[in-house]
Amino acid sequence: MSLSGKRVALLIEDEYQILEGWYPYLRLQEAGADVRVIGSGTKDSYDSKEHYPMAADAAAADVSAADFDAVVIPGGFAPDNMRLHQEMVDLVKDAYESGKLVAAICHGGWMLASAGATKGRKITGYLPIKVDVENAGGTWVDEPVVEDGNVITSRTPVDLPDFGRAIVSYLERV
Repeated sequence: MSLSGKRVALLIEDEYQILEGWYPYLRLQEAGADVRVIGSGTKDSYDSKEHYPMAADAAAADVSAADFDAVVIPGGFAPDNMRLHQEMVDLVKDAYESGKLVAAICHGGWMLASAGATKGRKITGYLPIKVDVENAGGTWVDEPVVEDGNVITSRTPVDLPDFGRAIVSYLERV
């Protein structure tokens, strides 16, 4: 398994996009990573936009960036809910500032903006967050996946295979 020994935090909150939550979770597990689902701590399980639940392994307040090699942020409207919890923003910020991989898809760029991880970076995501990324100092790029330093971003569910490959490839190199 190529990612044996790697630990990944997958952030979760209500209204996550079902594929953007489950695809990275399963893809990274398949590659051998230890994937932990990290929620806001408001409950034990979070519902996708389609009401499909994902159980949290821990609350953001109970973990730290030092516990993980990467943080992955799915889209949907979950990132807007995540931003209401400073512990979740701080986890992304601490991971980013310590040089660990932070990866976001779709609306996940909202969390990167809140954590200060877009400034000076090339970023992609769901087109409606373009202005938010630019206002936070990022340069918008319309590509399936964009890797800029320790930040990987992707647009929408159709880009998930590219997103998954980029995350696995990055973690294999570090």
